[in-house]
Amino acid sequence: MKIVEQRSPEVLQHVPRPIVAWGGHYTKGDEIPPHTHPRAQLLYAVEGVMRIVTPNSVWTIPSHRALWVPPNVEHHSFMMSDLEMRTLYVSAEISLALGAECRAISVSGLLRELILGLLQEPAEYPIPGRGEHLVALILMEIDRAATQVAEIPWPQDRRLQRVCQFVMNSPGVTHTIDDLAAMVGASARTLIRLFPKETGLKYHQWVQQVQLAEAICRLERGEAIARIANFLGYGSPSAFTAMFKRNFGVAPNQYFPKHAAR
Repeated sequence: MKIVEQRSPEVLQHVPRPIVAWGGHYTKGDEIPPHTHPRAQLLYAVEGVMRIVTPNSVWTIPSHRALWVPPNVEHHSFMMSDLEMRTLYVSAEISLALGAECRAISVSGLLRELILGLLQEPAEYPIPGRGEHLVALILMEIDRAATQVAEIPWPQDRRLQRVCQFVMNSPGVTHTIDDLAAMVGASARTLIRLFPKETGLKYHQWVQQVQLAEAICRLERGEAIARIANFLGYGSPSAFTAMFKRNFGVAPNQYFPKHAAR
């Protein structure tokens, strides 16, 4: 797919159009430092997996999901694989109808093609014209898109932040609550109390969200299910598959739809 015109994301914030699109390539390990936009953003990649850190959550977004980020919300992006970004910037006025909170959504085949279609239009597409119609359909598709589980709630308590970062950095290691408590100079009872208070999840539920995020990254790389299950400490591939299916509604080998990258 040829991208007709490419302006920088900074310049696109001020283009007099309700929605503008931008596409770019990133390499595994690339990072976009914390920043904000006056526009809302739909973070979407046709290929690859990215991890987005927002003030209250960590999101793992594969190629059939997208992250809605309202205007002026700080976000920090990490590329977990080579990635083909195809993102939208939505004017602050229009974005109000699409939600004031970050959320992960399912990207339908139609929404995907609409985003790619808008990238074939100039940034200041003619009005009336094809670009205007694409934008109208994009807004409808975002509004009706199903919200998806992709969030790791992030605490504000500094002790719990240290614990959570430690677990995130070693998702394949089993950590006892006593060991983690000792690491931050707290009691196990304090951590057990803080997890639901700060994240809305019990400790084992929060860890499971970290494991799911790690599994998505490894599945995208084509890693075998048995190897992923073993890395995450599951006794068998079937036990891991059952946990994955309970959360996502499909088995790991059915998670990624077969789209050709564009």
